[in-house]
Amino acid sequence: MGLHPVKPLLLLLPLLLGGKMAAAQSKVAVFAHGQPGTAAYEQFSFWTANGQRTDIYYRYGKARREVKLRYAGPVAAGFRVQFSNGHLLTVVPNGETLRVSDAKTSVPKRFAWEYEGPINGIGTFCRECAADAKEAMRLVRAYYLK
Repeated sequence: MGLHPVKPLLLLLPLLLGGKMAAAQSKVAVFAHGQPGTAAYEQFSFWTANGQRTDIYYRYGKARREVKLRYAGPVAAGFRVQFSNGHLLTVVPNGETLRVSDAKTSVPKRFAWEYEGPINGIGTFCRECAADAKEAMRLVRAYYLK
């Protein structure tokens, strides 16, 4: 019994789509300030997909409330992000950390790369997350400083 000529193509379709989906893989660089689970905790996540920057999220506080930010363009040594209320922050890469400030801040806050994944075998692996501070900073420099 032979296969209908279309059936072999249908069998290949998942493989072809799988290749496209792999090429569209997202990556994220996560940077944080303060201790997770405390009111002073803050976190930025910078997402990319298909060779372009995509989403920026800001999480804060003990409950990690999440706000989506907008990329607001480059500045001399970094870039700006904007809250929905128009408030702007300036983000400047400095070594393997980010310095984040606003117009009212005289001393910027320093955000370090944050590991997202299992600790001592507990938790879930984050496939999209930058593996270390160097990779996270490469991601930010490549997609957000242009």
